[in-house]
Amino acid sequence: MRALPAGRRASIFCDGQAAFASFFAGRARYPRYKSHAGRQCAEYTRSGFRYRGGQLFLAKMPAPLAFAWSWPHLDPASLDPSTVTVSRDPCGRWYVSFAVEVPDPAPLPPAGAVAGLDLGIKDFAVTSDGQKIANPRSLVRRERGLARYQRRLARCQQGSANRAKARAKVARAHRKVRASRADFLHRTSARLVRDHDVLVIEDLNVSGMLRNRTLAKAISDCGWGTFRRMLEYKAARDGRRLIVIDRFFPSSKTCSACGCLLAELSLGTRTWQCPSCGTRHDRDVNAAKNILAAGLAVTACGADVRHPGSSRVRSAMKQEPRPVRAAIHVPQDGE
Repeated sequence: MRALPAGRRASIFCDGQAAFASFFAGRARYPRYKSHAGRQCAEYTRSGFRYRGGQLFLAKMPAPLAFAWSWPHLDPASLDPSTVTVSRDPCGRWYVSFAVEVPDPAPLPPAGAVAGLDLGIKDFAVTSDGQKIANPRSLVRRERGLARYQRRLARCQQGSANRAKARAKVARAHRKVRASRADFLHRTSARLVRDHDVLVIEDLNVSGMLRNRTLAKAISDCGWGTFRRMLEYKAARDGRRLIVIDRFFPSSKTCSACGCLLAELSLGTRTWQCPSCGTRHDRDVNAAKNILAAGLAVTACGADVRHPGSSRVRSAMKQEPRPVRAAIHVPQDGE
């Protein structure tokens, strides 16, 4: 049996220790072995690799590992990596990533704008100023081709070479969906953080919403959880502020003009008229305005606006809405 390099042995030990520590702490399930058909990964510490002049030598490799550099504005010879990770995705692509220390970037200049965000399925996000960001629906656009590849995989014999080829095609189709979604989320989050000093979002219970069998696939395709994590680290990196309000705040049922709270509002009602002041609202734009007002009120009263260690954020704003009344439905085109 071939001995593993020292760096590889250390990474396996650390990964296993972290997995069992999370299990005994109740944060994860019992660790299980990874499938050979999934993503394979090997992490090398300083004792398991040598990096000189832009060339990478892994342990027990006489020749340098050839790789294509993905950062044209950065000289690879100037790096001093602390760890190197070599991975292979299910479709057969190989990647090498370096962990290096870099200085904190300078904060962005003030943008002079604030915005509340209401996330949805029809429109991915609606801002408090009325801007609607369309949902790209990455999975829906490639769903037919993915289903065709999966049917071909199901007809292949177990252990055959054709099954391995079919499995690689399915993995490539999933990779395209994943890459398309990630590209959209990165571009959208970067633009929102760049153009606004303060962003306010809701603390959505995405795992609970996925129990809805009718909307589970559409919700998963949106990637709300990943989008929130991107907003968090990009806002902290660029000197912006992200405020997360309570998930139980009735943003859609509250009139942003007078504060009247409706008794109920069905999901299919996209526009409604306030029975108190008569203002007509677009459901999503009204919710975004209420989210922004709630976030700014929390900031004004000096309460905590973010809890990094908790998924639930309680709003410190005292809610005193007007009495509950019935909504007036505004007919849509064609109704």
